Amino acid sequence: MALNKLRVLGIALVSFAAGSLFTARLAHMNQVQADSNRVFELRVYHTVPGKATALQSEFREKVSKWFAKHDLQAVGYWAPTDAPVADNTFIYILAHPSRDEAKKHWAAFQADPDFQAMIKSQQGDAKLVEKVDSTYMDPVDFSPMK
Repeated sequence: MALNKLRVLGIALVSFAAGSLFTARLAHMNQVQADSNRVFELRVYHTVPGKATALQSEFREKVSKWFAKHDLQAVGYWAPTDAPVADNTFIYILAHPSRDEAKKHWAAFQADPDFQAMIKSQQGDAKLVEKVDSTYMDPVDFSPMK
């Protein structure tokens, strides 16, 4: 009798574990499908010569917080190490749920009064950025990040 109870318990545990793994796999597949429209944005800021460090400070202290506020998800920030671009380049990548969402989030960010005040403060001699290059990218089928 005790042996039968152990078998039933064992079968129940194995069934529960198999069902949990199957359910988790289905949930993961749905998440991958939901993220299939995700797009990445590479942004390269060309600063006034020697102002890359000042721009990094603006991002560290202000802009990254505003990004979070407006659902702009930063994947990472980079500073080139080799001349001639080391003194005047700042690079980052954003992940967006879709191009449409990127457009919506950027519009909200650019309309933010705090961002507008920062831009206004960076006129004339206080100018930090000369040019911004933005490139939207889709991950290829073998990319580890999608």
